[in-house]
Amino acid sequence: MNETNARGVRRRSVEIVVPVYNEAHVLADSIGRLHAYLEASFPFPFRITVADNASTDATWQAATELTLRLPHVHAVHLDAKGRGRALKHVWSRSTADVVAYMDVDLSTGLAGFLPLVAPLLSGHSDVAIGSRLHRQADVVRGPKREFVSRSYNALLKLGLAALPHSRLRSSGGTPISDAQCGFKAVRTDVFRALEPHIQDNSWFFDTELLVLAQRNRLRIHEVPVDWVDDPDSRVDIVRTALADLRGVRRMLRAGLTGRSRIPVPHRVPAQGHTPVGAPQHISSPVPSLEYAS
Repeated sequence: MNETNARGVRRRSVEIVVPVYNEAHVLADSIGRLHAYLEASFPFPFRITVADNASTDATWQAATELTLRLPHVHAVHLDAKGRGRALKHVWSRSTADVVAYMDVDLSTGLAGFLPLVAPLLSGHSDVAIGSRLHRQADVVRGPKREFVSRSYNALLKLGLAALPHSRLRSSGGTPISDAQCGFKAVRTDVFRALEPHIQDNSWFFDTELLVLAQRNRLRIHEVPVDWVDDPDSRVDIVRTALADLRGVRRMLRAGLTGRSRIPVPHRVPAQGHTPVGAPQHISSPVPSLEYAS
């Protein structure tokens, strides 16, 4: 993934994580489509990492088979569930300049990926998020799911308003409309500075990352996306929303006032990375891991 141009200058790169849990039935098709799209149209070096969150079906087998067939695909297996846990593990060890993630159902149009990461690669932004609720977004989903999603985001904004210096806004000053869209990216050095302060290992991870970025005056770039609801999605929106609101309450109880600043360097040299290769086992509380490449 660390490639150089004709002048011998290292090209900036991106690692895309796809967290999965019991997705053996769709994994090969989704990763195959993503790999083909990026190979054909993405102008930067990239790696796709499938992060298996303790699946109980054949997901890990399907993931390892993909690593043998597709040159830019790698896989990691965690023995505990949690989207945030998977992203923390892969992002903190990445050798790429920018790390990103997307949902395995590819509900978000892939044409939005380059606009998502380009401001990070150019140095104009620190964090980038896709939005299904942006006025320029094109979203196809049922009225019930639309109502629940918009209601949740309204409640989330209300809860965050109680946290000083945590009202989510993009670098342009406009309010962030969709904190939970499964389509985000961040500069790797910035994430390493924020990661020790992110407590959530599940769905609230996204919001906690954005709150910390906002409170440290990082530049947040929001991109409207094309999004088609996956009718087979097993994400429980109501349950997820309640868990996230509990996360807001936890942050309030913890007394996060925004006074403390996290030193976020302009750039951190890559060091201490865990190579993708042989299986690894890490003792509790960090879950044991396996890798395939």
